[in-house]
Amino acid sequence: MDPKTEHTIVLAAHLDDGILSCGGQIYQRTQAGESVLVATVMAGDSQTGASDYAQSLRDRWQLDDSAEAQRRAEDAAACTRLGADFLHWPIPDCIYRGGADGTMYYQSDDEIFGPVHPGEAGLVEEVVVLLRGLPDATQILAPLTVGNHVDHIFVRQAAEQVFGERLAYYEDYPYAQKEGSLEEVLARTGQNWQATVHPLSEDSLQAKIQAILAYRSQFSTFWTDRADLEQQVRGYAAKVGGERVWRKA
Repeated sequence: MDPKTEHTIVLAAHLDDGILSCGGQIYQRTQAGESVLVATVMAGDSQTGASDYAQSLRDRWQLDDSAEAQRRAEDAAACTRLGADFLHWPIPDCIYRGGADGTMYYQSDDEIFGPVHPGEAGLVEEVVVLLRGLPDATQILAPLTVGNHVDHIFVRQAAEQVFGERLAYYEDYPYAQKEGSLEEVLARTGQNWQATVHPLSEDSLQAKIQAILAYRSQFSTFWTDRADLEQQVRGYAAKVGGERVWRKA
């Protein structure tokens, strides 16, 4: 990788997390001449095929066996729309991970938002190795883990090992929209937190919405149509004053 210093690195578990949560900030930073790298950890192809659960998600996304390649292309398009660089690492999404006996670790919505499977004890260290290869950065953003998705948890734990108190944390959108979800994750640590709000201009909100639209496969997961997408994104931005990041006080 180019050893240049990035102004901002956004660490994402999946191929949409960085833009969904930080798209407005990313656009404003690149428009100001800053460099931004969105590094997605769980962007790899399945090594085991697709379980019935994973296939049901592919069907909903209207994607075939090349699902992850298509999702990488969507992410590349979204990042390019915002002027950001992107990096895709080869660890598969949790829906494709399993044990040597062929048993998949996560086979339902409840399981991907539940406890980390004990068979994945070594995954954090695998992510740590990847993170240590990143270029220097002025600011590093990691998922706060609102919603408790197992992959977001892995990325946060690894990021804390590598970057420690240098980290700032973004609110995992759209999970942060659920009433009480943000307060739950902040209270879980037993620490004090300090928020910084990044107001978003109309241009940056429009750019974020346009970038989200690049994730065509994910549209039906979160929204009924484009009007619903715009209403939700604008509504949450109005509620928090833009996009909000957190640091441990």
